[in-house]
Amino acid sequence: MGNNLDVKKAKVLEIREKMEKAQGIVFAKYQGLTVEEDTELRKKLREAGVEYKVYKNTLTTLAARELGLEGLVSHLEGPVSVAFGYEDATAPARILNDFAKGHKKLELKAGVVEGTVYDAAGIAKLATIPSREVLIAQLLGSFKAPLSNLAYLLNAIAEKQSSAE
Repeated sequence: MGNNLDVKKAKVLEIREKMEKAQGIVFAKYQGLTVEEDTELRKKLREAGVEYKVYKNTLTTLAARELGLEGLVSHLEGPVSVAFGYEDATAPARILNDFAKGHKKLELKAGVVEGTVYDAAGIAKLATIPSREVLIAQLLGSFKAPLSNLAYLLNAIAEKQSSAE
């Protein structure tokens, strides 16, 4: 009996460590997905660097409580999978939300982004936030546009002055 308890304690520790390390975590109801659909989902998550697991809800609840994430406990009912995003906080939400649009059996339940617990509606909103790389590219693009306009304007002025001479 003691060995079984040690295994459970180790699993709770594992879940807790993953939850602490992850920038974004999303819980989803996956019951009803076919093996092919589940394989497709896991592939998409893996390609984005997102870890996808299924744990016993009681063990996940213990880990969440240890981290002070009481808001998650009410969402951990029935078969629930968890996606951990370590590099991009919104990647698990984006991928699961996009997949759920075409696969009605997958249902977002809740999530945590940087210590804040969100319900299904909050996770769906987070899914609309582009990845970090896209946001940086947009920011750089917004810096570049005024500089390009300034260069074009200065070039036009220089051409006008040289044609006037």
